[in-house]
Amino acid sequence: MTPTTVRDPPYGGYAAIAGSFAGGVALLAIAARRRDLSPYTPFDFTVLALATFKAARTLARDNVGSFIREPFVEGTPSEPNEEHPVATGDIRQAVGELVTCTRCVGTWAAVGMTATEVLAPSFGRILIRSLALGGANDWLQAGFAALASAGNRERASSVPFPAIAGTRQ
Repeated sequence: MTPTTVRDPPYGGYAAIAGSFAGGVALLAIAARRRDLSPYTPFDFTVLALATFKAARTLARDNVGSFIREPFVEGTPSEPNEEHPVATGDIRQAVGELVTCTRCVGTWAAVGMTATEVLAPSFGRILIRSLALGGANDWLQAGFAALASAGNRERASSVPFPAIAGTRQ
């Protein structure tokens, strides 16, 4: 299924999303200042980056996040890259563009996780570390699959075809 073409982008929806984001970050900054939080260490940053990666991929691409995307997209979530924002020209389309973009969702997820650290530190730590471990697992699984595939290609290219069972050579 391909998206319907809309001539004008949903600028009003974009403005609403950007305004909500800026307002939320401003409120979070006020709350963080009142709590006098220590700055992030490089370790904190790395853990938050992995957690953000995992949350963004889950929300924007995985079937488990399809219920969030469903009101704003058309297409099938189980087929890679087959979900497209609804072409309504309004806030629904703008949100559809947001929830199908891993970079966009990642920005929101990072702020959301930072908010949990500020507003509910124990929960935030557990959430972020759990997602970071899931993100690290994704990278390790992808790395393992790439190495196994490369090894299989190398082995296939260096070994002559085996004899067919039951035939003489």
